[in-house]
Amino acid sequence: MDIDLNCDMGESYGRWTLGADAEIMPFISSANIACGFHGGDPHVMRATVALALAHGVAIGAHPSLPDLMGFGRRAMAVTAQELKDCVCYQTGALREFARAAGAGLQHVKAHGILYDMMEKDEALAAAAAEAVLEAADRSLIMVNLAGGKAERCSRAKGLRVAAEGFADRAYNADGTLVSRRLPGALIDDPQRAAAQAVRMVTAGKVRAIDGAEVDLRVQTICCHGDTPGAPSIVRAVRAALEGAGCRVRPMGAGAGS
Repeated sequence: MDIDLNCDMGESYGRWTLGADAEIMPFISSANIACGFHGGDPHVMRATVALALAHGVAIGAHPSLPDLMGFGRRAMAVTAQELKDCVCYQTGALREFARAAGAGLQHVKAHGILYDMMEKDEALAAAAAEAVLEAADRSLIMVNLAGGKAERCSRAKGLRVAAEGFADRAYNADGTLVSRRLPGALIDDPQRAAAQAVRMVTAGKVRAIDGAEVDLRVQTICCHGDTPGAPSIVRAVRAALEGAGCRVRPMGAGAGS
């Protein structure tokens, strides 16, 4: 079976470095590249696009709320139109770097608190989907939380969607992610993350933090580049997926629908 393995990349800024992009990139199939609002700058964006292409990794925009100081993880009061403008602006910036390198964009995935806000507010989920439709043709894939409100909204708008599961995050019984503010939200044990990824892909299930079984249909697995030990986690997840008979390939090559 085909599965995409994605990771947030290019989140360094100026003289501040975050993540281990060069170590992680060879093991993923899709890169969510920061577009400057939570991390990344023009030079980092250009270099990250080049790194992805050197390893045959598909390129996606990773737009966020305009919160560089808070790394896009603080809620903000934004209207639907303001969100559309933010997504359009950031996606367009990354698309131009990709075009200059002779490539195109495969997908868009919201970052941080925006990803969560889109699950809680369908107007924001609709705005993000509309921004992608207005900024590109319908071949662009929207990455949404598997089984969530934003996934249903994107599909209703006619977008291609890759339903996403997380190897390095704990789940609530309703299929949402445990808040980073709570104990146990992050999974930094490579083998545990790998086992969670394999079970989501092969069995369509994940065990919630309270022990409940949650049904999930996933087409892409995310590992965060800033999780402690991220390179080891990504390598373990890829090896486990391939060991379980999965073919890791970009969502645009068949994993997204």
